[in-house]
Amino acid sequence: MVQRISVRGRTSADPATVYALLRDGASWPGWSPLGSFELERPGNGEREGLGALRVFRTGRTRSCEEIIALEPGKRFGYALRSGLPLRDYRAYVDLTPDGEGTAIHWHSTFTGKVPGTGWFYRLVLGRFITRTVRGLVAATDAAGVTPGK
Repeated sequence: MVQRISVRGRTSADPATVYALLRDGASWPGWSPLGSFELERPGNGEREGLGALRVFRTGRTRSCEEIIALEPGKRFGYALRSGLPLRDYRAYVDLTPDGEGTAIHWHSTFTGKVPGTGWFYRLVLGRFITRTVRGLVAATDAAGVTPGK
């Protein structure tokens, strides 16, 4: 059964600022629960372009993700290639201008490799993604501060 996760947030930063942090894998351990970052393979035409493989480590977990969608200021997408017992994991982060800030919608779909485990990973990953979105909001709020505003 396909599992779905949907987490929303809002930042005072503009979409370009949010998108820049999503594109910069090395920044993720600074604002998310992820422990470390390594670029395993550059993307097509640029380091973290389409097709890039990014490795994140958290504790004993090593996850490898491929960048699958890049729409500057609008959408960032990735697919899990290894690291968790999941099939067809895909996540997209959609950015929408919202007044003087940005609405963030981080959503993903997947199935558990072991039948009956999808609900568990939906719960665990839902909490993880919620923490990630909160961290992204805090980091982009701080980055989006303009003196005099």
